[in-house]
Amino acid sequence: MSKETRTGQVIGVNGNMVGVGFSDSVMQNEVAYVRVGEEHLKSEVIRVRGKRAELQVFEDTSGIRIGNAVEFTGQLLSVELGPGLLGQIFDGLQNPLPQLAEQHGFFLKRGAYLKALDEKQKWEFTPAVKVGDKVRAGDKLGTVPEKIFQHRIMVPFAFQGEWEVTEIASKGNYTIQTAIAKLKDVSGKVQEVKMVQSWPVKVAIKAYAQKLKPTQPLVTKLRIIDTLVPVAIGGTFCTPGPFGAGKTVLQHLLSRHAEVDIVIVAACGERAGEVVEILEEFPHLVDPRTGKTLMERTIIICNTSSMPVAARESSVYTGVTLAEYYRQMGLNVLLLADSTSRWAQAMREMSGRLEEIPGEEAFPAYLESRIANFYERAGLVKLRDGSMGSVTIGGAVSPAGGNFEEPVTQATLKVVGAFHGLSRDRANARKYPSIDPLESWSKYTSFIEPGHVRKGAAILQKSNSVNQMMKVVGEEGVSTQEFVDYLKGDFFDAVYLQQNAFDKTDEATAADRQKHVYRLITEIIDREFQPENKDAARRFFQQLRQSFVNWNSAAFQSEDFKGKEKDIRNKITDGKITA
Repeated sequence: MSKETRTGQVIGVNGNMVGVGFSDSVMQNEVAYVRVGEEHLKSEVIRVRGKRAELQVFEDTSGIRIGNAVEFTGQLLSVELGPGLLGQIFDGLQNPLPQLAEQHGFFLKRGAYLKALDEKQKWEFTPAVKVGDKVRAGDKLGTVPEKIFQHRIMVPFAFQGEWEVTEIASKGNYTIQTAIAKLKDVSGKVQEVKMVQSWPVKVAIKAYAQKLKPTQPLVTKLRIIDTLVPVAIGGTFCTPGPFGAGKTVLQHLLSRHAEVDIVIVAACGERAGEVVEILEEFPHLVDPRTGKTLMERTIIICNTSSMPVAARESSVYTGVTLAEYYRQMGLNVLLLADSTSRWAQAMREMSGRLEEIPGEEAFPAYLESRIANFYERAGLVKLRDGSMGSVTIGGAVSPAGGNFEEPVTQATLKVVGAFHGLSRDRANARKYPSIDPLESWSKYTSFIEPGHVRKGAAILQKSNSVNQMMKVVGEEGVSTQEFVDYLKGDFFDAVYLQQNAFDKTDEATAADRQKHVYRLITEIIDREFQPENKDAARRFFQQLRQSFVNWNSAAFQSEDFKGKEKDIRNKITDGKITA
C-alpha cells in the first residue's frame, strides 16, 4: 500500500484520544503518527468504525488541531529484540532514556524517538549452525557475549515452517544490522537474518516446543515467601497493599536476591521518586551471584505517573515481551510490574473516552481478560533444543485504601498462583516484609517439608485467635497453655517471618539456611513448655527471641552460628520455664 493512500486527518481530540478520518483501510492496533508541525506523535489505533479510527496518543496532545495529517505505518506496536538490551533503561516505547537525555536534556522532548539498540556497536558472533542445516523459528543460529550471558541469535519468531541455512557468517565482529545468515524456505524463498528482529508487544512469543506446569520453587531468599507463600519458577504472584505498606521495597528485595538469571522492572505509572531510587541503587549494588553490578542482568522500563497515561499500557507489554525473548535463550526471567493498578486506571480513562459501557467502579468490562492475558504470558517452557526457560511475573497492585475487594485486585487474584497481601497494620508495627501470613496464600509448594509448613501456619492461626480473645477478656481470661501458644506464634513471626533489610546476613536467607533454621522452629512449636506462670513464659520467649535475632545475623555454619545455635538448644532442652 503506498504512503499516499495510508494517511488520514484529525477530526476530533478528546484528551489523549484522537479521532481520525481515513479513506482507505486501517488495521486494529496499528501504529500511526499524528503530525503537529515538525513533530510526529506516536499513536496506536484502538478502535475502527467505518471510516473513522480512534487513536490513543503516547505523547502530550496539546497543539493537535482538526485537519492535522495522520500517517499510518501498517505495523503493530513492536519492540527491537537483540544484543544490547541488558543494563538499559527504556521508556514504555523502548526509547533509551539515557540517550534521550543526552540529546534533549532531562525534560523529554515530545515526538523524539531513538533506536533501542546501538547499530554501530560490534558484537563477537560465533556460529552454531552450518550450511544445509534445517531450522525453525526460535532456533539458535549463533551466539554473542552480552554482559555475563551468551546471547542467542535466533531464527526470527515470525518465520513459519522449516528453513534451510544457505549462508552463515564466520566467527567475527558484526553490527546488529549486518546479515549473519541467509535462510531458504520450502518454496525456495531466501530471507536474510540479522542479529536484531522486531516483534509486536501484544503478541506472545511461542517459538518453543512445550509449555510446562511450574513446579520447582523459586528461591527469593525472603523467608515468609519461600516458606508460607512460595512462588514457582515460571509462576505468577501479586502483591496488593495500601500506600506505604512496602510494595516497592519488597520488589527491590526480590530483584536483588531472587535466584533468577535476568530481572526486568516495569515501573508502570509509579511516582518518579520510587523509580529514581531504583536508578540510583541498582548500578551500585553488587550482585551476590556474580560479584558484578546488578544492572548487568537488569532491564528497567521506566514509565512514571507524570508521563502520558497511554504509555502505561505499552510499558507493561514491552516488559513482558523482553522477558519472553530472554526466556527463548533458556534463561529464567523475573518480571516485576509496579503497579498494574495504574495500568488499569489508564484503561478506565481510555474506556471512558471511547464511551464504552462501564463495569464495576467504571473499569472497562474487559478488565479481567486483559489482566489474565498479561499473566498468562508467564510460564516454564521447554525449547526445541531441550533446554528450559521461564518467565515469572510478579505484579504489585495498589488498591485504594487497601481495599482488596476492588476490581483490579479481584481480577488479579483469579489468575495468579500466589497472593502476597501486604498489611498496613504490620507495616505500622515495623514488621517487614509486611506480608500478612494469615491472609496470603499460594498454590505452589515450598522446598520446606509440607508438614512442617502446616505446623507453622497452624500456630500462627492459633496465636491470632488467642490474641483476639485476650483483647476482649485480658490475659487472665485465657489458660497458661493458650498463652504459651500465643507466645509461640508471636515468636515464630518475629524471628523467622520478619527480616532485617539493614543486616547484610539477615537481608537474604539461602534455601539451605532456611531449611536448617525452620527445623529448629518446628521443634520449638512441637515442644510442650511448662511455665510456672504467664510472666515466666513471657520472659522465656523474649529471651529466646533475642537469641534467635542474634543467630539470624551470624553467617551460616560459621563458628559463631554454631555456638549461638547450641545456646538456643540448651535453653529449650527440658521444656521447663521457671520464674
